Amino acid sequence: MSGAFETENYRNLFKEYGYPEEKIEKKLKDAFETVFYGTEAERFYHEVGEDMGYLEDTGNHDVRTEGMSYGMMVCVQLNKKEEFDRIWKWVKTYMWMSEGAGRYYFRWSCSTEGSPNSDGPAPDGEEFFAMSLFFASHRWGDGTGIFNYSQEAKNILKECVHKGENGNLGEPMWDRENKLIKFIPGVDFTDPSYHLPHFYELFALWANKEDREFWRQAAQASRTYLHCACHPDTGLSPEYGEYNGEPHTGHVEQFGRHDWYYSDAYRTIANIGLDTLWFGKDPWQKEIAQTFQEFYCVKQKGHWDGVFLIDGTRLEEKALHPVAVVAVNAQASLAADGAYSRECVEKFWNTPLRTGDRRYYDNFLYLFALMALSGNYRIWK
Repeated sequence: MSGAFETENYRNLFKEYGYPEEKIEKKLKDAFETVFYGTEAERFYHEVGEDMGYLEDTGNHDVRTEGMSYGMMVCVQLNKKEEFDRIWKWVKTYMWMSEGAGRYYFRWSCSTEGSPNSDGPAPDGEEFFAMSLFFASHRWGDGTGIFNYSQEAKNILKECVHKGENGNLGEPMWDRENKLIKFIPGVDFTDPSYHLPHFYELFALWANKEDREFWRQAAQASRTYLHCACHPDTGLSPEYGEYNGEPHTGHVEQFGRHDWYYSDAYRTIANIGLDTLWFGKDPWQKEIAQTFQEFYCVKQKGHWDGVFLIDGTRLEEKALHPVAVVAVNAQASLAADGAYSRECVEKFWNTPLRTGDRRYYDNFLYLFALMALSGNYRIWK
């Protein structure tokens, strides 16, 4: 197997399945315009003053490092530098912490006015910030100050690995022994959807030289971990997982229930699809993606809005983000490439962006799937 990192070939599955290029381009353009510049009922990007902007989690009415880093990734992929810089300046102004145990991390949640809701970070934000900043550096060139993109990315990754060393306050975001990303610093469990080996492969090229071997090992560790986290009969993964891949059943009073295939977990199979597209290093990814699509298209054909245990047991709850389910099931086709790939892609093509209060998470995963399936989610070297 080989991926787009080597071949420069970014598959356009929509085109492969017969959709006209002009319709594909329009669909992606329209989705971006809706999310960023649509009506008040559609968009969740908001400009602030002359040079800042934020993306609101419309379900929780706050601003999260998750959404801000996702917005930056969308903008660098679609060559939207002004919006990228606005978002990044808002992040550095309000979310970046200059003191305390979280020094040089980003608080995971703020109000839409910028006041802190937390003094703790969430590692998925940091890894997306770093990757989007590297891509911005390579696509647009480094600027000065906070717009020296590549240096900002290196600074983030240094903290993620070395926080707490040499008497400094705080905890790293990766377990330095097993090289696995943590759910949050200071805990000994993880979130399977945080595992982005395709990012770590690139961090191993572009991070500080002394950390590159760490990132090479982290890429391999995460690929190995996903074998354990994804159930072999369904392809489903839990929201939170132990380091051995078992669903994490603790911390319910603190965080709620997360041992099931629910909102966070939807991203896992999409990440596997993108890792296959970019690097294609793990043949298992094709097998598990095909298993995953068979689970939805055959075993649960009429229940795509369900909530499941990872063994496939369907629970009474309904998916909080049903459009996100459709999006990631389609993005899995980048790895699966089998009997149900076309069905999943076509279902996604015919699904509109979500409206209403919960549109933020669904429509970000929708945008990612649109970019990935149209050949527009690329490595910028």
